[in-house]
Amino acid sequence: MTQTKASVLSLQMVAILVLLALPLPSKALYFYLDRSEQKCFLEELPKDTTVVGIYKTEEWDPNTNSFKVNPGLGMQILVEELPDRKQLVKSKGSGEGRFTFTTSAAGDHQICLQTNSTVGWFSTARAKVHLDMLFGEPSTDTTSVVKKEVLNDLAVRIKDLTSRISAIRREHKYQRDREESWRDTSERVNSRVLNWTLIQIVVLVLTCFWQLRHLKSFFIAKKLV
Repeated sequence: MTQTKASVLSLQMVAILVLLALPLPSKALYFYLDRSEQKCFLEELPKDTTVVGIYKTEEWDPNTNSFKVNPGLGMQILVEELPDRKQLVKSKGSGEGRFTFTTSAAGDHQICLQTNSTVGWFSTARAKVHLDMLFGEPSTDTTSVVKKEVLNDLAVRIKDLTSRISAIRREHKYQRDREESWRDTSERVNSRVLNWTLIQIVVLVLTCFWQLRHLKSFFIAKKLV
């Protein structure tokens, strides 16, 4: 009996470690920006989702024909909730850093990035931006948690796992809400199509009846019947 319980506990620990080893949902990409050009992305996110963006900007160096880090190249970041355009992030910083926001409503979110030079108006310009986005990262700083609560590594990982599970549940709830919304819309459209079809049938029947009566009156008036 003791060995059975120990085996079950071992399996549970293995399952927890496997889940902890799973990476957070993320997106990584790079793109190019000309001087003062703004590039925006749309992300459809559920409510109460924490998003962390990590970016690095490199500027084209014609002397070496390669992209290099320029300390004088900065980045402007703007994050808005659509369609209300509620600002979640509006910041200016260096060419390398991170930004964090938590969604207050489900739906589309617009993330815009724009380079700006702090060393002069005639900066050359073409920049390469690396952007990594993590979705559902715990909003609690793990380092501060360790310092304040003196938690061991396993406790921190369990808190991380709990946050990930909460993020997954929010995502599933958001998808269910979307499915319900689509189903309700589909049912309304089908109902309207059915009603319109019935109206067309009634109009056609009335039109045929009127034409038949008109033809009958015409034939009687011409004494053809």
